[in-house]
Amino acid sequence: MTEVTRRERLRAATELEIRQHARALLVEHGRDAVTLRAIARELGITAPALYRYYESREDLLRQLCDEICADLATELHAGLDSVDEAFLDKIFAMCRAFRRWALAHPEEFALVFATPQDESGKRQHDQFAGVFLGIVGPFMAEGAIKADTEGALLFELPDLSAHQDALAAAFSTAGIDVPPEALRPDAVYFLLRWWVRLYGHVALEVFGRFPFDLKYADRLFDSMLHELAHEIGLA
Repeated sequence: MTEVTRRERLRAATELEIRQHARALLVEHGRDAVTLRAIARELGITAPALYRYYESREDLLRQLCDEICADLATELHAGLDSVDEAFLDKIFAMCRAFRRWALAHPEEFALVFATPQDESGKRQHDQFAGVFLGIVGPFMAEGAIKADTEGALLFELPDLSAHQDALAAAFSTAGIDVPPEALRPDAVYFLLRWWVRLYGHVALEVFGRFPFDLKYADRLFDSMLHELAHEIGLA
């Protein structure tokens, strides 16, 4: 039993070392630089030896995504712990923390949020979603009560039942209780809208894709947050 435990411990240490080298390559040179051959060269072993720890390069990248998401979630939670303010202030603090992290970690952001397909043509699982639910869940529960969306919708909503079911299942799997109000079509719509605006703004900044010189990026970002809060009656 002791020998098995020691073997497992050594294996875990080797897997961690492999991910550390993979992440260093990612940060310094981007996703394409993360190859089993390059990592093996850093470790002083042969590339085939890495298959004892990871099934493929994509398997390594998926686990690296999980690690990055866990680190990000920890950072966001730590930021929230230091904010002893009202509900909306905490929401803004989380959004600002996400933006700061993305700008400071562009290659990690790109790996997690801008890798649409793997080599098989299948869309990657959104690793971030599962980790992030633990942060979003309590806000949804409180926000559904505080928000006032009456009159905020300027058109008839499309059928969002699939999104409602998926969100409810995700929260259930994560063991997070949310009130029925948090899964109303209008609540789900505004959650999706908030995420699209937040992600879109941050991605444009990270990838330098704004169509003009973004001189006052902080002000523009804060203005967007206030607009979104105003739309659902939280301002």
